[in-house]
Amino acid sequence: MNMNLNAIGLDVEKAENLSAKLNQLLANYQVFYINVRGFHWNIKGDKFFELHIKFEELYNDLQLKNDEIAERILTLGNTPFHSYTDFLKNSTVKEVTDISDGNQSVAEILNAFKVIIELQREILADSDEAGDEGTNALMSDYIREQEKLVWMYSSFLGDKILS
Repeated sequence: MNMNLNAIGLDVEKAENLSAKLNQLLANYQVFYINVRGFHWNIKGDKFFELHIKFEELYNDLQLKNDEIAERILTLGNTPFHSYTDFLKNSTVKEVTDISDGNQSVAEILNAFKVIIELQREILADSDEAGDEGTNALMSDYIREQEKLVWMYSSFLGDKILS
């Protein structure tokens, strides 16, 4: 038995590196989640009913993904971040406050997706190289779902997919 393998048969060092990136992703998701909750609570204007529901759908999905990412880090044999201090310190998605405008909220969502999808693509490449099909499948599913959301939110703004 190779002593450099973790409980699920992955190289310990590669699993630690993946966990570090997954923790960064978790931090981004947590800040994104809090931002979207704020958009949901504070939205005003003629698109209130439409966006209020969409933001609730999104934050519920983000909450599930937060849990899945944390559990994947644990499965890899490591510890997920679990403090707001760690989330804020390690997130590239920045905390957003005092937004009640629908278009501005959607633009912030698109900015967050851009950051998150880019990081997920890095993790996808690393998990492929590590032979970590579990993380690979998770990232692949997230990317596919979120690319569609980017198209939909961009369409809401009347834009082509933002570059």
